[in-house]
Amino acid sequence: MNGDTIFALASGAGRAAVAVMRLSGPEAARVLAALAGRLPRPREATLRRLRHPATGEALDRALVLWFPGPRSYTGEDAAELHLHGGPAVIAGVAEALAAAGARPAEPGEFTRRAFLHGKLDLTAAEGIADLIAAETAAQRRQALRQAEGALAALYGGWAARLSRLLARQEAFIEFEEEDLPSGLDAAVAAEAAALRAEIAAHLDDEGRGERLREGLLVAILGAPNAGKSSLMNALAGREVAIVSTRAGTTRDVVEARLDLGGVPVTLADTAGLREAADEIEAEGVRRARLRAGEADLILAVFAADAPPDAETLALVRPGVVVVANKTDLAPAPAQIGGEAPIPVSARTGAGLAALQARLAEAAASRAGLAAEAPLTRPRHRAALREAAGWLAALEAAPLPELRAEALRAALRSLGRLTGQVGVEAVLDLVFGEFCIGK
Repeated sequence: MNGDTIFALASGAGRAAVAVMRLSGPEAARVLAALAGRLPRPREATLRRLRHPATGEALDRALVLWFPGPRSYTGEDAAELHLHGGPAVIAGVAEALAAAGARPAEPGEFTRRAFLHGKLDLTAAEGIADLIAAETAAQRRQALRQAEGALAALYGGWAARLSRLLARQEAFIEFEEEDLPSGLDAAVAAEAAALRAEIAAHLDDEGRGERLREGLLVAILGAPNAGKSSLMNALAGREVAIVSTRAGTTRDVVEARLDLGGVPVTLADTAGLREAADEIEAEGVRRARLRAGEADLILAVFAADAPPDAETLALVRPGVVVVANKTDLAPAPAQIGGEAPIPVSARTGAGLAALQARLAEAAASRAGLAAEAPLTRPRHRAALREAAGWLAALEAAPLPELRAEALRAALRSLGRLTGQVGVEAVLDLVFGEFCIGK
């Protein structure tokens, strides 16, 4: 971190009633005074006329807030300018801040400075990024838990236990001839094995936290004219896919974004599964099968007025949501492929609420909405696997010195999660996800 003073628009781009400009750094007091005349009282909103420091031109009447460090978001001297949200006002104030000696911030630079000043750890910083990007209530809840330290508390607790185990192991090595408690070395190994089991249980989550953060993929598959596109439109609540009585209308994958019980879902309508009539339809069928392999959840659609087709029937298994569509033309069969189908008419809307409830239940199950502190990123998973690997190596180590080294390595792996050790390689990755101004 250098000694620059930075600024950025913290509110959204475009015309608005109010725009918030942030300022942080060692020269924040001087830069703010150059525009506002003098510093307001700390943490007290004050109405001030802002002027260009070089020309004296009036730029805006704005609410100014001053946050002396370290009691600020970044831990540095910081300020906020609550401006009128017109583009000319924003541009004029930005130019004036630059003229006073501040520079535009890089993406995530405010939060990066907060991390470097000990205001938050890396997992909390990632939670803030997720909170900004959250589309649904469930994503917001998960991100807020992480931003408020749920993962940091869990991983920090494990790191503290490892530190204690390492101290005991080092004591066994250094004072082996002294009057130490009997079985100290074996006790360290047993507690390390118990911690490894906890980490393994945390890892064995089927990627639920990552699924909620990124969203689920639900693929709609079935024979031509099973009513997949009509069902897609009914679930999306708008005309997303073209509907026609002609078989093979859908040639490519058509997608729509939905909120199912707080879980973000990408719904994918695919080409009908059959022996293709031409190379374009064949490519559509190939993409449909590819989506089936990638999907978190499959919606197998059958027409109630026709016998089940073999292609779609082959997809039916536990966990697949089976739908009997077109129940306005014929009653739904009691079972299809050994599973009870959900009877639906995409045309009339009958059964649609039951299908939406079933999809929301399946999405919640796969996304793990009840998890208090789930894994949310591949880097978490990699570091935890590495820590568990070192603890497994400890169990096989023949010498106490090797067991101590395994504990140190496991502690370093956990430290990279929260940013306590060895973080330089991951800082750009973490803070590069942020918008400018955060």
